[in-house]
Amino acid sequence: MNSKTKKLAQTALLLTICLLSQYFKNLSVYITGPVINACLILCVLTAGLAWASILCVVTPITAFFIAGSPIMAGIPLMFPAIMAGNFILVFFTWLFEKKTSLRFRLPAGLIAGSVLKGLFMGLVIAGVLLPVFGTNIASHLPKPEALPGVLAAARTTFSVTQLVTALIGSVLSYIIWIPLKKYLKNEG
Repeated sequence: MNSKTKKLAQTALLLTICLLSQYFKNLSVYITGPVINACLILCVLTAGLAWASILCVVTPITAFFIAGSPIMAGIPLMFPAIMAGNFILVFFTWLFEKKTSLRFRLPAGLIAGSVLKGLFMGLVIAGVLLPVFGTNIASHLPKPEALPGVLAAARTTFSVTQLVTALIGSVLSYIIWIPLKKYLKNEG
């Protein structure tokens, strides 16, 4: 199997895991979020930055179509903001792992990527998009009078929760990566 085919297969497998986890989004963001973040990280580690970038773009779109979201329906600018947050996570993971010589480069990259993703999404989504466009959500809610509570929950979801789920996903991916790296090294 050539390198491109192998990377495509790895990315497709991780996308499948992302899709399956998105069916549990309404159960808990603390299930779906870490799984998605772990898949993004594992993709950048196994297939590279370009393939992980594809997952960064695709996963918010599939999440919307699978679970729906009145917030994203009311504020379409959320899509590129989430995609950019995902890319920040994978970029800093890739940057530290592939371009630095730090002793603990992968854990440092995972932490940096998680923190910067949380900060970016908190500033852009919770700090700008929700305050400016938040009233657009009301028409997508079953009960428009619930808007203040929805906005309050969204501010937490797209800031602190993003940081927490990125960190949990980082731990999951690191635990998986240790034996996976050895396996991939022995295989290729």
